[in-house]
Amino acid sequence: MARVLAVQQRKQLLEIFKQFDMDSDGSLTYLELAALLRSIGLNLSGDQIYTVFNKMDSDGNGKVKFEAFVDAMTIDVKKEEIVIDQRQLLEAFRSFDREGNGFITPTQLAISMAKMGYPLTYHELVALFKKADRDDDGVISFKEFSTIMAKSVADIFGMQVS
Repeated sequence: MARVLAVQQRKQLLEIFKQFDMDSDGSLTYLELAALLRSIGLNLSGDQIYTVFNKMDSDGNGKVKFEAFVDAMTIDVKKEEIVIDQRQLLEAFRSFDREGNGFITPTQLAISMAKMGYPLTYHELVALFKKADRDDDGVISFKEFSTIMAKSVADIFGMQVS
């Protein structure tokens, strides 16, 4: 089971890596890496990104290959304190909360996911909602949304979230 999770995590990292490899050369520049880290909610300072980049760029050519990225993410990010940017998280929440009432309903989630190109089956919607709606009130609050997003980021990097 652990091997399957590792393969899934590696695939997730590869998908993310490819999205930010703007020239499709199989490597990331400093700016591409910074954009990637911020897009997944890692609010690292410029100095922290520079340090991480330099550790990944072992040959000093100004580019980070996928394998170096994977190695660094599984080692170094675990050591860093992960701070999710609350402003960006609130913007993401609001994109799902179409009525602006502070809650995401199952219908709002289904519509938003479909508009993003990820339509959910009824069973997927129920499973996702069951996982996110911790207090079983039939809606997802910002607190519940924040928790599930933090867990998603942690899952990508194999970290534990309580």
